[in-house]
Amino acid sequence: MDETPVWKQLIRLSAPVMLALLIQSIYNIVDSYFVARYSEEGLTALSIIFPIQLLMTALATGTGVGINILISRLDGEGETKSQKNIIAAGFLLSVLGALLFISAGMPGIRIYYQVSSAQALVREYGIQYAQIIFAFSLGMFIEAAGTKVLQARSNMVLPMFAQVAGAAVNIFLDPILIFGYFGFPVMGIRGAAVATVLGQWTAMAIVMAGFLRRYPIPFGRVNLHCCTRVLRAGAPSIIMQCLYTVYIVGLNLILKIFSEDAVTVLGIYYKLQTFFFIPLLGLQQVILPLISFSYGAGRKDRVDSILRCSFALSGVIMIAAAACFMAMPEFLLRIFSSRPEILEIGVTAFRIIALSFIPSAFGLIFVVYFQGVDRGKESIFLILLRQVALLVPVAWALHFLGLNRVWFTFPITEVIVVAACLIFYKKRKPFNGRTGEI
Repeated sequence: MDETPVWKQLIRLSAPVMLALLIQSIYNIVDSYFVARYSEEGLTALSIIFPIQLLMTALATGTGVGINILISRLDGEGETKSQKNIIAAGFLLSVLGALLFISAGMPGIRIYYQVSSAQALVREYGIQYAQIIFAFSLGMFIEAAGTKVLQARSNMVLPMFAQVAGAAVNIFLDPILIFGYFGFPVMGIRGAAVATVLGQWTAMAIVMAGFLRRYPIPFGRVNLHCCTRVLRAGAPSIIMQCLYTVYIVGLNLILKIFSEDAVTVLGIYYKLQTFFFIPLLGLQQVILPLISFSYGAGRKDRVDSILRCSFALSGVIMIAAAACFMAMPEFLLRIFSSRPEILEIGVTAFRIIALSFIPSAFGLIFVVYFQGVDRGKESIFLILLRQVALLVPVAWALHFLGLNRVWFTFPITEVIVVAACLIFYKKRKPFNGRTGEI
């Protein structure tokens, strides 16, 4: 891992991850497309549940990231004895995460929708969708843990295949279950949820088949120390993604002051944003184990090279994404809705939010960098700055100036975060090579 040229390594490892994320984003868009064709209220319901789904993803992938970082860092240090215990602890935490959403999420979702929407049909559709997603969430949690173990060992192909297969199942089943084709009953919003969980369980089955060939059960001993290490290593990722939920819920409540159409626009934006951010998200997943390994091996020169190359790639990617949102916002919006109210709000929103893309590219890479070099406190601070201290408070301040001003929350926030990143980076700690215990 420390001999291959950085550019070659980034491109080789990023390609399968980006393809898997691309397919995932396509199925998210297709999912919303069919729901929108079924019901406008259904699309609004999915926009409202989106931050809760992010919360589930935060816990699932964040736990996996903790496993990933520890395995990569221990590989760099030449320590292999404790890796199986780390893996066992990570899978236990994943199961507990799924049980948390099954036990607490299902009863709590009714309260959430009562606060989030005044429309009875939106609440009904949202509860129908959420209850199925929560009840079968174990597939997503186990798949995330298995994927991160494989990626820590530079196996990007099998997780890619699993994600593609899961997304294909979801896309194929969506119209069949929602509209009742080929003799199936019309399930409506419930059909979209069933298609989603079947896709997740398909991906889990493929990942675990590959995982168990290398790590047959029992693959390690669970202890509190290893569980703590996994959570500590994955904490920045868990916090970052959990706080997505906080700020999106906060933004939804602020936008609801103007209209539920503004809430729908934000939901559409996040569906599309994921698609355009795919290369950056894939790059993050790849550079985290690379930086962790090089840091554990004491290779400061290689860590710096990975960072420089990542900035160059992310900058090019996000310039292209910003150009798309600036040039064709109406086309993007019409994928989901042609209502004049949605288009009027969305065109302005998309063009303003696109101003945030370029600074966000550098900010997101810095967060992963600090996490990889064992500077989790800085990483967590940057996440809290963005998700808690800036996004919702800035949006609240700007809402007094009108709806269009609220969208400037995004570029203002990202510029401030990048400035903080640069301050932390210039105050780098001495690079001492091997890190020892985490």
